[in-house]
Amino acid sequence: MLTNEMTVFLIDDDDVACESVIRSFKKHDIPFNIVTANDGVEGLEILRNQHPKKNIHDPFLILLDLNMPRMNGFEFLDELRDDPNLNNCVVFVLTTSNNDSDRAKAYNKQIAGYMVKSEVGPQFAKLSNLLTQYKAAVTLPRAS
Repeated sequence: MLTNEMTVFLIDDDDVACESVIRSFKKHDIPFNIVTANDGVEGLEILRNQHPKKNIHDPFLILLDLNMPRMNGFEFLDELRDDPNLNNCVVFVLTTSNNDSDRAKAYNKQIAGYMVKSEVGPQFAKLSNLLTQYKAAVTLPRAS
């Protein structure tokens, strides 16, 4: 069954950043479901249906912070890409790091895009616009 709904899975330990993204979606009338995780460990639990309270449904894309406790974004990407059930997940990095080596390292892990939080505009407006256009232009994979 085809559906117009898409979920954004936001993995970020910064509550202020998470709330800003959620508010931006509401302000710009972005019709995405949002699921959040505080770090890579919780993110993998949710993706693997091992979390006691949270789950995620296809189609979805991941917004991933790099600097997090327990399991950072790079460690998360390593686990994700090594898991045959998850390795096709679409991941956009949304981070404070404007470091070229972080950007190159992330793209080497097959991310779809790299965004620096301070550059995505007031109230994450550019992020909202990007995801709206992305959703209109692509078809994300669904579980079989």
